[in-house]
Amino acid sequence: MSTSDHPPSDLESVRERLNVVTQETRFALLQDILGHPSELPTLKELDYVNPSKSQTTIRQHLQRLVDAGIVEEVLLPEDRRKNDLPYKFYGISESSRQFLEEHKLLRAQVTLREIYDRVEKTDDIKRYETAPRPER
Repeated sequence: MSTSDHPPSDLESVRERLNVVTQETRFALLQDILGHPSELPTLKELDYVNPSKSQTTIRQHLQRLVDAGIVEEVLLPEDRRKNDLPYKFYGISESSRQFLEEHKLLRAQVTLREIYDRVEKTDDIKRYETAPRPER
């Protein structure tokens, strides 16, 4: 008999979500999202701060996080889009923010923001970083 407060199916769900978020590349992407000034980076920004990973690898891991409901794609409304600026962003979903807090995975957010701020950025990345973001 289990002594947990969660039924086995809930425990399996928690275990699966923890498995998804704690995989090394996905965990790094979550940290990058949390460290971003708006918490809504673009694929290009995530690619820039992860030079040892290909953009394809980053895209695949982001998709896994999206499929698991941990990260959500957030689109800038069409009427706010500008040529040569991004319109698709990635952010932590609200339900996942609570999950990450419950499992003590958000404690370093202030430090992550400081680290992100110290990254030397190209003019192109600075332009992406300051591009209009959707409301959340």
